[in-house]
Amino acid sequence: MKFKDKIAVVTGGTRGIGKAVVRELAGEKAHVLFTYLNNDSLAKELESEFKTKVIGFKVDVKNFSDVDKWKEKVLDKFGKVDILVNNAGILRDKALAMMTQEDWKEVIDTNLTGVFNVTRAFIVQFMKQKSGNIINMSSLSGIIGIPRQTNYSATKGGIIAFSKSLAKEVAAFGIRVNVVAPGFIDTDMTKSLKEDYIKQITPQIPLARFGSAEEVAKVVSFLASDDSDYITGQVFRIDGGLGM
Repeated sequence: MKFKDKIAVVTGGTRGIGKAVVRELAGEKAHVLFTYLNNDSLAKELESEFKTKVIGFKVDVKNFSDVDKWKEKVLDKFGKVDILVNNAGILRDKALAMMTQEDWKEVIDTNLTGVFNVTRAFIVQFMKQKSGNIINMSSLSGIIGIPRQTNYSATKGGIIAFSKSLAKEVAAFGIRVNVVAPGFIDTDMTKSLKEDYIKQITPQIPLARFGSAEEVAKVVSFLASDDSDYITGQVFRIDGGLGM
């Protein structure tokens, strides 16, 4: 019950890590407001697990105006936000020589500009409250770089720099900003990987397996809780040791 009466916002909440984070926070009694882009049925299914504790909103994080209007709805209804988890993201993996301008722009706009749009929308409220907890989802790809992910790696590295800068900027307001950087996690994203590649990469992971979305969600929960009150501006790798 560590999040009783807390309001948490999670972007990209209907699949993978985002869904696990919604479940983890709601399980600890937070009111969780999650965004999704397209799949109404998945959103309703997740809402039904927790009744009134979990509410989905169809929001395109790439669109600054849409995000701002959604923020007004959230604050009108709940009056505050305690936790923000920027999780929404997409992949468009391709060798740079074959990457189109659209492949680049779509990933940058969703993964990086989306973090700006949502954080910018709520940051003034956090400052007024003199409290707030922001957890931004990066990736091992943003730390060590992974081939065929120049667009994705650029966004995830950018999220780390964005978070460190913001952590210094808003610490005086009682706001903490941290980053979670997963490695290979068993989600819909990694299910699209070729079997040969999975067989090649798994032995390189010291723990010799992919992680689970639930394992990532538990770290997010720790960072969102009072247990991590003296932690800000940090990057937490959840990669089974791959990035060592």
